[in-house]
Amino acid sequence: MEEVADGVLRVTFDLPLGIDHVHCYFLRARSGGWTLVDTGLGVRDPEAAWRPVLAALDAPVERIVVTHMHPDHVGGAGDVAELTGAPVLQGREDYEQCLRAWGPGRSTELLAAYWARHGLPADQASAVVRESDALAAAVHYAPDPDRLEPGDDVDGWRVVVLRGHADGHIALVRDGVLIAGDAILAGITPTIGLYPGGRPDPLGDYLETLERLEALPLRVAFAGHRARIADPAARAREIRAHHADRLERALAALDDEPRSPYEVSLALFPGDLGTAGRRFALAESLAHLERLVLAGRAGRVDGGYVRA
Repeated sequence: MEEVADGVLRVTFDLPLGIDHVHCYFLRARSGGWTLVDTGLGVRDPEAAWRPVLAALDAPVERIVVTHMHPDHVGGAGDVAELTGAPVLQGREDYEQCLRAWGPGRSTELLAAYWARHGLPADQASAVVRESDALAAAVHYAPDPDRLEPGDDVDGWRVVVLRGHADGHIALVRDGVLIAGDAILAGITPTIGLYPGGRPDPLGDYLETLERLEALPLRVAFAGHRARIADPAARAREIRAHHADRLERALAALDDEPRSPYEVSLALFPGDLGTAGRRFALAESLAHLERLVLAGRAGRVDGGYVRA
């Protein structure tokens, strides 16, 4: 446990994923208790993982806030809620996406068909589905959480929606401090991918988020991974330039013959990335291709993409 700002504690858990850690934050409540933001992956023994952390606090956890529905942020929400008795708060739109991705209605067949339709070879599509099923077992989301909307007040912290990395990604802001989830990261860029059932232009959403982050009067952001961000506006400008460059590279990968998103992903993200890495690369390539289409710079032909 580390105090990263006055009234803000950070605890870090290991992850068996492409990124090897996730940060969760405890915010001092006005009552003297704590608000927990994000919960890591769900685990087989929540008592062993969380009891030492909770015992180190000087007051109880009064509420749990989930920034977004990715497994390393929502995965342990149900576990910690059961241990603490605290209610879980999650964005309304984010919870709807959480149910589509991890709820009882999720379909591995539709997921496999989605990746295959965008050019992923059949053996890799099957591997992606197997990994997704394994990951789903670590998502212990809280059924029927209290729903949050933009502008809501959570113990003095204002809820803002910062779309892109997830459709309904929320963050908390107060007095120039942003508890950012994965909306902005230091040293690496949040993945911006197009997924089945999601909003049609996630990169366009994220570019708007970056503009908002530049405009907000922020002095520091505490993110779900890596170090604190001392100048969020400057970091937002860097990430915007990164995506401008990637859009140009995606356009350069196209010509008059239709290319599948998978083929474009090989140009944008060469090398052996493993199953999960190639899935992220394909989803991110899709997001950039769709942004090019919506900007009139590319077109869809026979299931692939061409330069406009």
